[in-house]
Amino acid sequence: MTRPATARTWVSAATATFLAAAACLAAPLAHAAWEPTKPVEFVVPAGTGGGADQMARLIQGVVVKHNLMKQPLVVVNKSGGAGAEGFLDVKNAKGEPHKIVVTLSNLFTTPLATGVPFNWRDMTPVSMMALDNFVLWVNAESPHKTAKDYLAAVKSAGPSKMKMGGTGSKQEDQILTVGIEQATGTKFIYVPFKGGGEVAVQLVGKHIDSSVNNPIEAVAQWRAGQLRALCVFDEKRMPYNTKITESQSWGDVPTCKEAGVPTSYTMLRGIFMAPGVTKEQTEFYVNLLKKVRETPEWKDYMEKGAFNQTAMEGENFVKWLGAAEQRHRELMKEAGFLAK
Repeated sequence: MTRPATARTWVSAATATFLAAAACLAAPLAHAAWEPTKPVEFVVPAGTGGGADQMARLIQGVVVKHNLMKQPLVVVNKSGGAGAEGFLDVKNAKGEPHKIVVTLSNLFTTPLATGVPFNWRDMTPVSMMALDNFVLWVNAESPHKTAKDYLAAVKSAGPSKMKMGGTGSKQEDQILTVGIEQATGTKFIYVPFKGGGEVAVQLVGKHIDSSVNNPIEAVAQWRAGQLRALCVFDEKRMPYNTKITESQSWGDVPTCKEAGVPTSYTMLRGIFMAPGVTKEQTEFYVNLLKKVRETPEWKDYMEKGAFNQTAMEGENFVKWLGAAEQRHRELMKEAGFLAK
């Protein structure tokens, strides 16, 4: 009577041993996190030298320096159609996890202005890295020391006498320019360029009278004493007190509202993936970008570029995107920039 029981006991023990061994082998597979298996293309839907391009290349450098990813991260600029080329490239790469894109607010403005068949919902939101400020700049040799003085001179000169430079047409820079015009009763000749780097160079050369460039796009010329920062289009002053010029830090630049220009605007700096990727693939980049934001290089970049360091992902990011899209729709409708 004992043999069957012993046999059963042996069989049970053997089965248990087999299952335990199988579980040990399967566990790494079940919990193995996804990671890229080939080079990742990092799309910049803007020209070289601008804020988006600089951020992408900074992230690329941080990833390499700190060995945060086994595969290379390759930056590719696709600026055609006000960034539509880059966005459509990512939209059409359905299910491809080896492609990410850095976005600015042309994520909203480009489809609204051009009618191109694209919406931010056509991609997979990954992370808001920061919000970028805009500063009103003039040449350092300009006689105007404050935003109030400069805009009074623009108004005095008469409609369409003074040139405001910016990146692209019917995008953030021109939308902000229209906002300034509406708030102050001025009227500029708006001159579009391919990127913020070019805008800064044109202002140094006095080919335009002012610009609404991002801090990071003109900091080199500001530090060199070639440009003057008049005000920042944020609700609060920038919280950075390290001197950039001999006498000024970013925190010394007044808000435009303080300076008598009652308008404000900040711009998204975010990362998206193609549609149809998995949660595990998205999570890889969420975690990668968190590691990037923890590095000293990133923190230094945030301060030097005077970014608003708001960061978010997941549902909070999705909600923010929906609200931002609606705000841009309203601003562009007021400016007459919506595609017909």
